[in-house]
Amino acid sequence: VPDRPIVPFIEGDGTGPDIWRAAVGVLNRAVETAYGSSRAIQWQEVLAGEKAFRATGKWLPNETLDAFRTCLVGLKGPLTTPVGGGIRSLNVALRQKLDLYTCLRPVRYFEGVPSPVKTPQKVDMVIFRENTEDIYAGIDLERGSKEAKRLAEVLDELGLIEKVRFPDSCGFGVKPVSQEGTERLVRAAIKYALERGRRSVTFVHKGNIMKHTEGAFARWGYALATSEFRDKVVTQRESWILDNAENIQSEKGTAPSASVEENARMVEPGYSMMSEAQQEAVKREVARVVQTIGASHGHERRREKLLIKDAIADISLQQVLTRPSEFDVIATLNLNGDYLSDLLAAQVGGIGIAPGGNVNFETGHAVFEATHGTAPKYAALDKVNPGSVILSGEMMLRYIGWDDAADVIISALGKTIGEKTVTYDFARLMNGATLLKCSEFGKRVESNMSPK
Repeated sequence: VPDRPIVPFIEGDGTGPDIWRAAVGVLNRAVETAYGSSRAIQWQEVLAGEKAFRATGKWLPNETLDAFRTCLVGLKGPLTTPVGGGIRSLNVALRQKLDLYTCLRPVRYFEGVPSPVKTPQKVDMVIFRENTEDIYAGIDLERGSKEAKRLAEVLDELGLIEKVRFPDSCGFGVKPVSQEGTERLVRAAIKYALERGRRSVTFVHKGNIMKHTEGAFARWGYALATSEFRDKVVTQRESWILDNAENIQSEKGTAPSASVEENARMVEPGYSMMSEAQQEAVKREVARVVQTIGASHGHERRREKLLIKDAIADISLQQVLTRPSEFDVIATLNLNGDYLSDLLAAQVGGIGIAPGGNVNFETGHAVFEATHGTAPKYAALDKVNPGSVILSGEMMLRYIGWDDAADVIISALGKTIGEKTVTYDFARLMNGATLLKCSEFGKRVESNMSPK
């Protein structure tokens, strides 16, 4: 990264201009505070959304895509996304055209932020949400269309049409989930967790119902974790097997290999109800785990490994509320990640302060963005919270290796919120708060900056 990188930015629609003016001042001051005059960002405005359409007649000009491809890293405000008919989501289009396959959503709590839960400080998670498959593939067929009718015919030919309750009045959506798409997301999540000393990676899925899409996502994730990162990870099931083997050996003085069936009964609660072939498969699994990683991952050594586990999507939505400390890095499919991201954001202050990034960890391309909408009724009122774009900029700085500037932002933002000098969304929920405009909040954050 050069000392003065060119970074394209999209101002955004609705409240975007207000937020951008506040955020860019914070980002520039943070870089100056951390590095003096030796480093600076050269911002290059590119167009998308309403501003682009008015100027060029196009919602997403090719010149904008070219700028992000050339410069690798960029930042954007909220863009118009009509519901129902009309233009395609510009946010989705950017992600897919640049193959930004990871939607990266870190969720953390700043002391003093109003929260609907008792212990929001326990929320410290990073979501890796797949960005190009699942519902974001956009295969959504309207009822009565020739495509929907043809798909119904194919389902009939395959003997599957009986699974559709009302086929004649049905719209169809197709949910593609690939091994390649899964593996590159999971690989990025595990590398991220290892590099940052995180405790675990959880695959969130609905594989108990959708066994060949969401279930496959979990299976492929485990396979990649234990093949590419074998010396650095342990799966939750492997940890149970190793714990059982060590406990049995300690209590009975027998070798781990002599307790395979007892271990199998402990690790698989339904063991006695299984067929003989199924029982043998579990016993082989137990023996293989003990023999292959017992020495390298046994006893306290596995506590040092990154834990790989999975959780069903619906129970995950409950447990991130009731047991947030059990989750760290989450890798999941698109729709699950959409729900989880906003649910977690609500616990730590809402999407107004939730950052996000869309990243291709293989090519290096990344676009960091506001995670909220355009809020047009607040446009040009200098009112809304610029925290989402500020923290997305902080993510961008950390992504390019300018950690000192990113740390300056985190410290100053935390201090500003701690002083209860906040925008209306927080002020209305705080006792004794000082209400600031969007621009005033940005200036307050700048004034609270000091070198690391």
